[in-house]
Amino acid sequence: MSYRKPPAVVVGVAALALLIGACASQPEGRTAGQAAGQSSPSGIGQAGQRSTPIGPGLDRFHGQKPAFKPCDAPKPTPDAPPVKAGCARLKVPLDYRNPKGRQAELALLRVPARGKDPIGSLVVNPGGPGFPGTEYAALTAAAWANSPITEHFHIVGFDPRGVGASKPALDCFTDAERERDAKLSSVPAGVDDWTRQETRRLAERCAERSGGRQVLAHVGTRDVARDMDVLRQALGDEKLSFAGSSYGTRLGAVYAEMFPKKVRALVLDGAFDPLKDTYERRVEQATGMQRSFERMAASCATSQDCPLGTEPGRATKVFQDLVRPLIDKPARTSGGRGLTYGQAVEGVIAAMYSKALWPAAIAGIAELKAGKGDTLLKLRDSYHGRSADGAYPDSLEATLAINCLDEDRHTPKEETALNRAWNKAAPFSDPGRPIKVARDGCEYWPVKPTLGYPYATGIKGLPDTLTISVTGDAATPHEGGIALARTLGGSLLTVEGEQHGALMAGNACVNRTVAAYLIALKSPSEGARCKL
Repeated sequence: MSYRKPPAVVVGVAALALLIGACASQPEGRTAGQAAGQSSPSGIGQAGQRSTPIGPGLDRFHGQKPAFKPCDAPKPTPDAPPVKAGCARLKVPLDYRNPKGRQAELALLRVPARGKDPIGSLVVNPGGPGFPGTEYAALTAAAWANSPITEHFHIVGFDPRGVGASKPALDCFTDAERERDAKLSSVPAGVDDWTRQETRRLAERCAERSGGRQVLAHVGTRDVARDMDVLRQALGDEKLSFAGSSYGTRLGAVYAEMFPKKVRALVLDGAFDPLKDTYERRVEQATGMQRSFERMAASCATSQDCPLGTEPGRATKVFQDLVRPLIDKPARTSGGRGLTYGQAVEGVIAAMYSKALWPAAIAGIAELKAGKGDTLLKLRDSYHGRSADGAYPDSLEATLAINCLDEDRHTPKEETALNRAWNKAAPFSDPGRPIKVARDGCEYWPVKPTLGYPYATGIKGLPDTLTISVTGDAATPHEGGIALARTLGGSLLTVEGEQHGALMAGNACVNRTVAAYLIALKSPSEGARCKL
């Protein structure tokens, strides 16, 4: 399985993961089990319950020494020089309460440091959840080829449990089903909504194709954080240096909560807000998406041939009028597949992850006015990681399964309320159909959620962390970055721009700040800012 990066521009950012994730939050508090103080099967069912009960027998995992053997690594561009990399496997218990039971096996990739006396390893994560980190490590090393970071650190990526080349791997649909738009989210509600039978079958199919119900019960972030501590020890590092983007900020924050004394440095880029539950965060994201759509429309309006018109205030209505007819009659495409309503909206949302993609979305909307959907379908396909032959990676299916353990579980009434709130906050994506009953795709998952909100609060003994937050980030709005930095008691680097995350943007100001922090543990001054 290959690493599926977001469309074209921001390499390694976990675009689309929040939006596509199957589980959202209820608008009123926690799940019934959490409200009653129940613990989950992993022993972490509520905020403040921070450690999984551990069975004896972990020494054999902690004593592993991965043998990295030369392997081919992906190139950022076809003409780029090859990246020298080594691959290995790491064994971890599937259930940390029963280390003698079934095991999972994580895929690792390491790009050796260029210097002779490296500080240690820098573990990287591209986000998702559900995106593999092995190929991302090679892409990161290539992007930082001339950075002092790659001189002082081995760059190490791992495919989290259930993801990419790790075993067992999460898988819920065939390529043919994905090609027919197999449902991965309740958004947009009002169009082809899940039925009770479909959500029950979804859990059954994911279990059948992924290795059983036990696998579905142990792919949440808290189990991955424990894996990351096994990896830290296997790499020979006394303390962890980590750089995570998007969902990777949740993984880093949860690791900090569970292992604060094992943290050396954390770079957290494009932050998940640890204080907001899923409902609040999804509505905040919808607001960010609408804001970016309106900024794109305002930029477009300076041209007389703008397909959204020259009055930005009317752009949402113009777009609705263009895409809503696709619910009943898809637009034609040159390949004969057609462009559906959901695909058109996904294509535009893909462009909300970077200002550099706005021209593609505008071109696609202009094309749609002429009755064709090729450009928006290409954006949608990039969004899903579809290859030219119709093959799909399992990344978004892994996103769905992992979110079933990380996000709040809720009833159809609560899911319906969430979708109505989404449409109100992001009317450009509102299909204009009444929402009768929206269902949580996770409602028949075999276990309760295991993360708990809020998380990463009240941590003692944690060294300074560095959160990077872009002011115009639609997927993880700037407010979440401010909240994460404040919650961890760490430093904040504010980046002025219009894209999701800045770690891989190739910006000199960001690169200098990150290098100083990782290498010398030198934090930026209060109020530090960069501009993309």
